[in-house]
Amino acid sequence: MMRLRFVPAGESAVMALAPGGDLEERAAYLRGILAALEAAPPPHLVDAIPTGDTMLLLYDPLRTTAVEIETYVSGFAVPAPEEHSESRLIEIPVLYGGEMGVDLGRVAAFAGVSEAEVVELHAQTEYIVRFLGFMPGFPYLGPLPVRLTTPRHETPRTVVPAGSVAIAEDQTSIYPVASPGGWNLIGRTPCRLFDPREDPPSMLLPGDRVRFRPVDEAEYSRIHFEILAGRR
Repeated sequence: MMRLRFVPAGESAVMALAPGGDLEERAAYLRGILAALEAAPPPHLVDAIPTGDTMLLLYDPLRTTAVEIETYVSGFAVPAPEEHSESRLIEIPVLYGGEMGVDLGRVAAFAGVSEAEVVELHAQTEYIVRFLGFMPGFPYLGPLPVRLTTPRHETPRTVVPAGSVAIAEDQTSIYPVASPGGWNLIGRTPCRLFDPREDPPSMLLPGDRVRFRPVDEAEYSRIHFEILAGRR
């Protein structure tokens, strides 16, 4: 059984860290803790914000203490990651390269392979949503195939189109809305990653499994039209 470690994070927060194991194991364990907190939150907990292998616990310092929060959270009997129930598998259609993926050649050059091999490596891998961050609905997905590890651009773009599928360092992601960004753009999906009118608003949630499916321009356009028409 894994045990959390805690470090102070100001006057009204404490950081929980999952010890041992690799990043995927630690992230899976923290997702179990988050699920337990959502089902039975401790008194006066304001919020729990997970990252890859840490969780920030915000509390009301006028009504509880860090020690009380730590004691409560430490009492959860969360199973080891391999014992967790099966998560959702979500398929994301992607049009790779060209205007949709202007950095596909850059990733290929860093990897020392062809652009077609980058697409194959990226699409044949099953990823885990480690956490959401940077902006609403932005998923950090891993582990990325080691050969595709590519540094961010030194100067971020001022605008990255919504739906852009990207790589940075050892992770991949999808930009849910148009925004600045320095990740390497290798394709684009017509899927809507974030919609505040939906419940939940984010298409992907921590713990989901994700696979990317290459599509051609015709299928991309068809799916895009169906989404705009509300048929998907």
